[in-house]
Amino acid sequence: MSRPMTITEKILAAHAGLPEVEPGQLVNCRLDLVLANDVTAPIAIREFAKIGIDHVWDAGKIALVPDHYTPNKDIKSAEQAKLMREFARAQGISHYYEIGCMGVEHALLPEQGVVGAGDVIIGADSHTCTYGALGAFATGVGSTDAAVGMATGEAWFKVPPSLRFNVTGTLGRWVSAKDIILHIIGLIGVDGALYQAMEFTGDTIESLSMEGRMTICNMAIEAGGKSGIIAVDDTTRAYMKGRTERPWTEYFSDPDAVYAQVYEIDATAIKPTVSFPHLPSNTRPAEDARDVWVNQVVIGSCTNGRLEDLRIAAEILKGRHVHPDVRLIILPATQQIYRDAMHEGLFDIFLDAGAAVSTPTCGPCLGGHMGILAAGERAMATTNRNFVGRMGDPTSEVYLGSPAVAAATAVAGHIAVPEDLG
Repeated sequence: MSRPMTITEKILAAHAGLPEVEPGQLVNCRLDLVLANDVTAPIAIREFAKIGIDHVWDAGKIALVPDHYTPNKDIKSAEQAKLMREFARAQGISHYYEIGCMGVEHALLPEQGVVGAGDVIIGADSHTCTYGALGAFATGVGSTDAAVGMATGEAWFKVPPSLRFNVTGTLGRWVSAKDIILHIIGLIGVDGALYQAMEFTGDTIESLSMEGRMTICNMAIEAGGKSGIIAVDDTTRAYMKGRTERPWTEYFSDPDAVYAQVYEIDATAIKPTVSFPHLPSNTRPAEDARDVWVNQVVIGSCTNGRLEDLRIAAEILKGRHVHPDVRLIILPATQQIYRDAMHEGLFDIFLDAGAAVSTPTCGPCLGGHMGILAAGERAMATTNRNFVGRMGDPTSEVYLGSPAVAAATAVAGHIAVPEDLG
């Protein structure tokens, strides 16, 4: 009889062709997808050329998404995108997304049905862990590992121990998935899940939309996690049905699976939460941060640029105006989200409020373009990192929060919750 296993262990065992695996074991797994972007793909492409293989292992299982510095901000970024474009065409890579059909990679690939339950996915981007929301094992790797993956369709892993976060109870008004994950990161620290799989369970998680689940898994890396994962349920199936391009496989943790640690979290105690500079773990209730005035608010990114996020922001911004000292930048995460938000009338609300609406890009999140901070400026952002100099000058500051907190902050001029607006 095989040992009881977690969902992560079962996926890795299946892809390694083994009946069972255990934490710490080294395994070689077949891959379902290799992902890279305009920062990491050029390095991977150059390393791929050194391997001496003419063609990628499977042109249908590689995704290249130029999203960090696109639309290209300068000559260097244009050359990066050009290299990707030419490689994709030469290799016949079908999952290549560029201006007009693109989006922020971790919002785009689930939307396009490129990832699904039971997959093993590596991406040369740390937030690849987003796809765990679909019940997949997804993790970020370096560009060299991505190159080997593109060449062989395989990658080796050390099986991670699993942590279980059992979140139960009803969330309060304006409390969202972003607040849950910020609360967890604040609880365990930025290395609290180092090289461990973060498994999220409980009735609170089950009540979340797919957008909310992606937000939570997206930020597993901010606690040091190797991956984040949520088991498939009817919400997942409804999202994947008719969308996911390959058959998927559902895995579930055994009732007696062994976890390195189990955290019981009361959702009713979670408040709208803000991460102060310069770590995602430096969390405080938003209501305790009202003395922090900001210069810029960014709503978007692979964490919170989905339609649900934009609807929340629009609900708060409707009939109100952005504070005169604040620049509000809103970035729908994909072209489809952009179109849907536009047709729903959300853009009218944003523009009437005095916001700028951008084409999909990661730009401001990593301090690339479309919203760089000057010396001493502060930003409230729905992004995922607030390290020193993350969005601009090393003396600037980034505060992380949910779309609700970000929209309220844009109106108030200082960190606020929607109730503050009257």
